[in-house]
Amino acid sequence: MRHLLTILGHEIRMLLVNPGTYIATVLFLAFMGFVFANILDAYSTDPQIMSPSIAFFEFFWFPVVFMVPLLTMKSISEERRLGTLETLLTTPVSTTEVVLGKYAAAYLLYLCLWASTGGFFYILHSFADDPRLLDPGPLIGGFVFIAISGLFFVAIGIFASSMSRNQAVAGILGVVMLASLIVGLRLLAGVEALGAEAFAPARAMLDYAQVFNHLEDFTRGIIDTRQLLFYLSGATLTLIFSILGLEAKLIHS
Repeated sequence: MRHLLTILGHEIRMLLVNPGTYIATVLFLAFMGFVFANILDAYSTDPQIMSPSIAFFEFFWFPVVFMVPLLTMKSISEERRLGTLETLLTTPVSTTEVVLGKYAAAYLLYLCLWASTGGFFYILHSFADDPRLLDPGPLIGGFVFIAISGLFFVAIGIFASSMSRNQAVAGILGVVMLASLIVGLRLLAGVEALGAEAFAPARAMLDYAQVFNHLEDFTRGIIDTRQLLFYLSGATLTLIFSILGLEAKLIHS
């Protein structure tokens, strides 16, 4: 793993010159800024029970579903399309180092984008006279959730990129998989048929994988080790599948 930092540095530079990175950044900040402005507008007109921080993070899923694929779709698929991945692996660099280096670079950028939204709350803190608008508990819990869940979400984006030589296809696969995990499982949990006793094990598994429930716990200050295990094990397994799948494709190409 001695080449991991070298690959990480190279991937960060490539992300910084990739137009998709800046498109994702502008769209992400524009959307979250719009959400934040509307939340403040709602709080200025009518009393609200929910903290602005909680309301803000409830919209996390939309930028994640579309931003993560934009950041990751080119990472491996473009290398495979151009044939540079095979050339890279002829050097003393393993497939594991390549995948982990690309994953770490995308994850760091993901964290930076979300950290930039802290500026919204800083502005609110600077101009608002009511300290109740800036509850530190839900704010810290929300950012911790973003950091931990992002491990799994970015790994899914890398996995999608490893499945195709076409970055557009990789991006679509990433959107579908992330939407299925975050939104699809929530919709599936609402199916009345699953309330039957025979589906109790499946219902328990769905409840365990409910991302929105995890967010609610984090913003309330509840850190469940089962939720940590869900994201850490999910990220690990997804990266392992990415590495093994990529090695199999290289062998048969």
